[in-house]
Amino acid sequence: MTKNFKIVLSILVLLIIIFFMSQRGQKQYSAKSSNVFHASAKDIHRFIIQNKSDAIEITRSDTTWEISGSDTLNIKQRSIDNFLNKVLLVMKGTLVSKNTEKWGKYSIDDSTGTHLALLDKDGNTLEYAVFGRSKSDYSRNYVRGKDHTHVYLTNESVLHFLNTTPTYWGEIPKPEPLTPPLSDTTIVK
Repeated sequence: MTKNFKIVLSILVLLIIIFFMSQRGQKQYSAKSSNVFHASAKDIHRFIIQNKSDAIEITRSDTTWEISGSDTLNIKQRSIDNFLNKVLLVMKGTLVSKNTEKWGKYSIDDSTGTHLALLDKDGNTLEYAVFGRSKSDYSRNYVRGKDHTHVYLTNESVLHFLNTTPTYWGEIPKPEPLTPPLSDTTIVK
């Protein structure tokens, strides 16, 4: 081998090593997202949403959802669909804080956050999270789970789907149309 070839080969190997070291170093700066909830929708038989002093419980019996404690409202399928397709699939992305003292700043402490508990058919908690409104990015929320103190930014805002108002989840049933009573006399032609 010639001396120039050895120099060129050494430089090439050095550049390849620098490239791979740079790539490995850049991975720490990429945002990794994952689901907030890992429970399957079929395993959820009840969920409870609480915000300050307001709370609502939605239960499932077979395939029918209903508002606990309300026998006058029929569940709105659109609200259930939004919950199952938006809230349960929301992703957590950027880590915002690991400091529990800052929970109030992100509206995810016990008194200002919106709490969501997902329960199975036996009443065991499958998942639990607290959501808070972002003051700077209205298209996202803050979230923390029950098992960690980390605060994450979600990929989209789902707080409007976590409403504790019964009329958000249900509607007054429409009355059956009245049919005129049949006459006892029949007209024969």
